[in-house]
Amino acid sequence: MAQQGGLSPEAAEFDPRRTDDDSPPGFFSGRLPRQLRQPRYMPKHFFSDSLRSRNRANPPAQAPLQGNGNGGITPAGAFDPFVTTPTPMTPGAVGPVSANPYSHDPTGAMGGAFFASQTGFQQPIQYHLYAPIGPHSQNTLGYQRNVHDLFIPNDLREELQKKSAATLQTLPNTQLPAQVDYFHSLVPLDLNHQKNAATFGYPSWIYKAQSSKDGTFYALRRLEGFRLTNEKAIRSVQAWKRVCNASVVTIHDAFTSRSFQDSSLIFVTDYHPLSKTLADQHLSAGTRFPGRHTNAHIPEQLLWGYMTQIANGLKAIHGNGLAARVLEPSKILLTAKTRVRINACAILDVVQFDNQRTVADLQRQDLVNFGQLIVTLGANTPTVAHNPTKAMEHFTRAYSSQLKNSVFWLLNGLQKDQERTIDTFITGISSQLMSTFDSALHLDDQLNSDLARELENGRIARLLSKLGFINERPEYELDPRWSESGERYFLKLFRDYVFHSVDSQGDPVVDLGHVLTCLNKLDAGTDEKIHLVSRDDQSSFIVSYKEVKKALESSFQALMKPARRMH
Repeated sequence: MAQQGGLSPEAAEFDPRRTDDDSPPGFFSGRLPRQLRQPRYMPKHFFSDSLRSRNRANPPAQAPLQGNGNGGITPAGAFDPFVTTPTPMTPGAVGPVSANPYSHDPTGAMGGAFFASQTGFQQPIQYHLYAPIGPHSQNTLGYQRNVHDLFIPNDLREELQKKSAATLQTLPNTQLPAQVDYFHSLVPLDLNHQKNAATFGYPSWIYKAQSSKDGTFYALRRLEGFRLTNEKAIRSVQAWKRVCNASVVTIHDAFTSRSFQDSSLIFVTDYHPLSKTLADQHLSAGTRFPGRHTNAHIPEQLLWGYMTQIANGLKAIHGNGLAARVLEPSKILLTAKTRVRINACAILDVVQFDNQRTVADLQRQDLVNFGQLIVTLGANTPTVAHNPTKAMEHFTRAYSSQLKNSVFWLLNGLQKDQERTIDTFITGISSQLMSTFDSALHLDDQLNSDLARELENGRIARLLSKLGFINERPEYELDPRWSESGERYFLKLFRDYVFHSVDSQGDPVVDLGHVLTCLNKLDAGTDEKIHLVSRDDQSSFIVSYKEVKKALESSFQALMKPARRMH
């Protein structure tokens, strides 16, 4: 019985008397030629003269149709890598040895059946194409799914496309220098044009730029009007290059430059497109009306997530004998929905290089700044230092006692009544670390599931590329009919079957599901047979996807071989 997408492998008889009305939509329409109306149809040869001569020597009735590169038919008894016959085991064995299709060792059991001819076409493992992987939030039936279920979600695709567009954004007719050391194509990233020297003591600006060394985009933070008086100060950045942590923005280089018509200090860090600071995201400084304060508090679980990530970054920084020194809402980047990174590190190490404070004191100050940061976010006010009592009242009413006690412990970081380190703090919030870690694992599963939807796209693209190289090729090796002869001919017919099918009314079948199904079966090389008919109804084939795949591979290998030069 005919099925959509091809004939059933069990269909032994071919009945040409069947009318077009019996054909399913998108299969085959048009009456067969009179000369093909016979009780049983078996393809006996290809169309080229060389193939006919070889078919007379090896009748195709002895073996199925094979596209083995030279157009010949595999004689009976010859080795076929697609047909593996079990071989008996040694005497006393219970049964035959079955081949292991997942074994990549050609010397293993039945290795010769799969690896006998490494230069010829090999049948790969028939993987489960588009198998559902990862979490499943909805129990949808087959007819309730659509084509979007085969690809990544639209919101994730839109986010990635926006980040890509922001990365490639340029600024024409700019007054910025065309070249800053080995960086070019500068684009300002600051949301305001007001000079602010409160954090570093110098007005700072940040730009996106592309490196002429590796072509990668970086963020350049510029300190305006800084004059380097000690060469050892800028060498302190070398220690920050060893800090490799997912919660810290990586620092790559630091140098002085006069490209901005002044003496500037430039820090080179990773560029995270479309990232915002926590001040822009949560505080009133990033709202439409800066003078008004909203009463909406950050959810406690989100605040715990921020705390665990910042603690992770501080642990890496303190573990390298350094101190962050800058923990402010305007210097913590929000690079994803709940993903934060500590930014603007190493700057004060250069600017305040002559400061005599020890690293231990600076690390304890990091704990205090960490606590003030959490209070600032929880109380939703950027002026905690001006009225800390009122901010703590708001914070205490909104959050649990565990969060309140953790923040109090951080705020007392300068006291020496007990050992106060970031490791001690992480031990105290271990339960929340497990919650954040569990959320990260769920996100990892979701991203793997989204990635699995795009897994087969590369394989489909390679198949389409190979078909495009072969089909309608005007000439190859001085043969203008190369793409129309031999096994390349039914590759052309297969292209028509996949993309140019019509229904019983003669209307085009525009069905992406049909295209993906056919290409996946071709990639897997299944034994399912399909009916291919030429456009003039004068030629007809019944071939399997495995035979089409062998023809595709052998034709593509013919294109890959070195061309014969005519002397």
